[in-house]
Amino acid sequence: MNYVNIIGGGLAGCEAAYQLSSRGFKVRLYDSKPKKMTPAHHSDKLCELVCSNSFKANRINSAAGLLKEEMRTLGSLLLSCADKCAVPAGGALAVDRELFSSMVTEAITNDPNIEVIHEEVMALPVGDDACDVPNNKPVGDDACDVPNNIPKSDVTIIATGPLTLDSLAADIASRYGGSLRFFDAAAPIVSAESVDMDFAFFESRYGKGGGEDYLNCPMNRAEYEAFYEALVSAERAPVHEFDVMNPKVYEGCMPIEVMAQRGVDTVRFGPMKPVGLRDPRTGHRPWAVLQLRKENSAGTMYNLVGFQTNLKFGEQKRVFSMIPALHDAQFLRYGVMHRNTFIDSPRILNSDYSAKENKHLFFAGQLTGVEGYMESASSGLLCGINAARVLSGLPTVTLPPTTMMGALSRYISDGYVTDFQPMGANFGILPDLNDRPRDKAERGQAYADRALRDLKQFIEENSIKPSP
Repeated sequence: MNYVNIIGGGLAGCEAAYQLSSRGFKVRLYDSKPKKMTPAHHSDKLCELVCSNSFKANRINSAAGLLKEEMRTLGSLLLSCADKCAVPAGGALAVDRELFSSMVTEAITNDPNIEVIHEEVMALPVGDDACDVPNNKPVGDDACDVPNNIPKSDVTIIATGPLTLDSLAADIASRYGGSLRFFDAAAPIVSAESVDMDFAFFESRYGKGGGEDYLNCPMNRAEYEAFYEALVSAERAPVHEFDVMNPKVYEGCMPIEVMAQRGVDTVRFGPMKPVGLRDPRTGHRPWAVLQLRKENSAGTMYNLVGFQTNLKFGEQKRVFSMIPALHDAQFLRYGVMHRNTFIDSPRILNSDYSAKENKHLFFAGQLTGVEGYMESASSGLLCGINAARVLSGLPTVTLPPTTMMGALSRYISDGYVTDFQPMGANFGILPDLNDRPRDKAERGQAYADRALRDLKQFIEENSIKPSP
């Protein structure tokens, strides 16, 4: 049969589908949209970007940049699409999110080996047979009596993401002794024409990237302190299941109002840090700066960088409009907070992303506890490679610990990790260098050189043919 069922049409699921297809295997890719949407999704396309349009740093001597280069080496579809629809973002890789989603959707739906099925899947396959679901009996030679009558497959990949729908999330929790949850937030988007350029200027910190990568909205001390007082006292939208004032949130996407509770200067030294910038109106560094980044290639929309929020919509308009450049801003999308779910991967998964109890069942994406767009896609890439190896009768692989992809897969499956929390790409999870340079940039380059050298050797030794 050699069919693979992939549940979830996000970054991990689409990357896994492409990796399998490029190796000649047939894929059924299940996505609940548009029949059933999550609270944070709005588009019916695959690979919708919810939180931000940035894939973080692109330079190879950064952890995020190294991860991307490893994925390019292995033939990532998503990075190929991202490179083609990039928008200026200093040293980061940011994309026109609508164009990116459209490009990936076109590639997947036009692939003759991939069938996209818009149905909700409500239960996990378990047992030796990838279609063996308790309390259900087979209804035919090529199907199982699971919700939506999903056809039988040799391998299943669960890539439903941090917004896994309730039925499947409950099934995962029941089978694996509970799942972990936290809340994530997205930033608002404003129209470019509504930004008052009398109070804004284009510049990247320290001159990195192009001259118009970021639109800066400076504030003096009095303006910032008034904004801060309004921010910490603003009314928030209700959050169910958690304390409304201090929900459990991931540090990388912490709501700006929660961050502000830590002290008056926390935001000013965080997303609103003015270092590396000079206001041309005054010739001096501002007291605080909100940076806006292009949301689309046309430059008609900008997102508020680092301003993830759970304030009520009216409060977002009131408080954020206190920033001089946004006094008459048109909000095209308000920030929202949504539930994120991830499994206790060290107890559940192997380092190849397969389930300990079933080598024909894989998990991929943020559901596994890898944190970030490209981290999610990288896990899908490895799941696709390993699913193909299972179907070919070959042993699965885990990339070398010196590579960022290998280190991430080892971290999320490390049984010694007891307080498991989401992890993004960082040099701290890599083995230390034998000869560690003192300079940060040189040290990052040394990590990258070692990783790419080891990855190339590993690819050759294990006959891993990168996707075209």
